Amino acid sequence: MASEISFAGIFAISATAACFAEFCTLPLDTAKVRLQLQKRAGSLEGAGVSKYRGLLGTVATIAKEEGLLALWKGIIPGLHRQCIYGGLRIGLYEPIKTFFVGSYYVGDVSLFSKVLAALITGAIAIAVANPTDLVKVRLQAEGKAGTPRRYDGAFDAYYMIVKQEGLAALWTGIVPNIARNAIINAAELASYDHLKEIILKLPGFTDSVLTHLLAGLGAGFFAVSIGSPVDLGPLAFYKGFLPSFFRLGSWNVIMFLTLEQVSTAPTLGLRR
Repeated sequence: MASEISFAGIFAISATAACFAEFCTLPLDTAKVRLQLQKRAGSLEGAGVSKYRGLLGTVATIAKEEGLLALWKGIIPGLHRQCIYGGLRIGLYEPIKTFFVGSYYVGDVSLFSKVLAALITGAIAIAVANPTDLVKVRLQAEGKAGTPRRYDGAFDAYYMIVKQEGLAALWTGIVPNIARNAIINAAELASYDHLKEIILKLPGFTDSVLTHLLAGLGAGFFAVSIGSPVDLGPLAFYKGFLPSFFRLGSWNVIMFLTLEQVSTAPTLGLRR
């Protein structure tokens, strides 16, 4: 993440990278949402035959029963979310980190400062982007057989939620959402920043795709290890570690690789 690029430039690059990662991995997220909803329904209704089995099995079932495009339900609010959330959380990270250590500081920034900066940017970003998160999850949840659709797309969902439930309803769940996203953002950004710093000190490593790939995988691992218990509870987390890592790990790798490659492209004219 190049600090010599302006905030507007980093915001644009981050939003682009996050949107690309979201598009590539949304089918996995849709499957995860369906599995979570099935688990909650099962716990309320008692044990029964599970329609969805495993992350990839759920992807296959959705594609077979509802069509391939159903895997990208919620893509529009998902892209809205990444434009706002992805742009702000990464765009603000370097300025806030610099604020903590001082603009004239030379040397490695402490892990504590990185984590604190990422906690703050994650909280700010999701506070602004919460309506997009809400609409995305609601659209992804649609698709049960015999259940009428409530919304005709993302913009209709925004409109109907405000009309039927009030403007404040767009920020439903904002407190736990801030806590969750601040923690996951700290796990992702701080670990990527710190791991990249460590890897670059190893013999033979340069600021290359391999370095970005390894740091991205590490960021995904820490995001799942730290963030999933917040979502699922400690015991459920250990049962679902691999599916969660598959989703979040692939998202982080795609996002950070795209971010790094675009930010270093000499033809874009983004550097100061």
